[in-house]
Amino acid sequence: MITISLRPVGRYWGTISFASTLYLCPILDLLLAEIPARLQAELRLGLQEALVNAAKHGNNLDPSKTVVVRFSVIDNQYWWIISDQGSGFTPSSTINEEPTDYLPPDESENGRGLCLLHQIFDQVEWNRKGTELRLCKQMENRRGLSLRR
Repeated sequence: MITISLRPVGRYWGTISFASTLYLCPILDLLLAEIPARLQAELRLGLQEALVNAAKHGNNLDPSKTVVVRFSVIDNQYWWIISDQGSGFTPSSTINEEPTDYLPPDESENGRGLCLLHQIFDQVEWNRKGTELRLCKQMENRRGLSLRR
């Protein structure tokens, strides 16, 4: 089941919540509906990774647990806040300059998604418990109207 609030307007937040599942196409379609076409493929990949992590690793694909996504556009920035009901994880506390610093060892089965998130989004932050992820993508500055004739 998918629950949707009103689309965000101004500084308001829209909300989508859904039972933990990997069937994410309709969720991604809703989250990307207002995104410019040139950004859709990249953001779809990043949001899919974040939603899979919340449903699979956070909620263990338990259909009684939900993933909640809040989204908005604020001051030329797209924001998504993704929350799960899992026990959380400990995000890296080091400040890395390069997205590839997040790559796991070659033999690791998991962890490449964190590198991907840092490459796609301008801001990637977790709460202390590791159950909420904040993602931000900066829009290109809009050209102002010229006052010259």
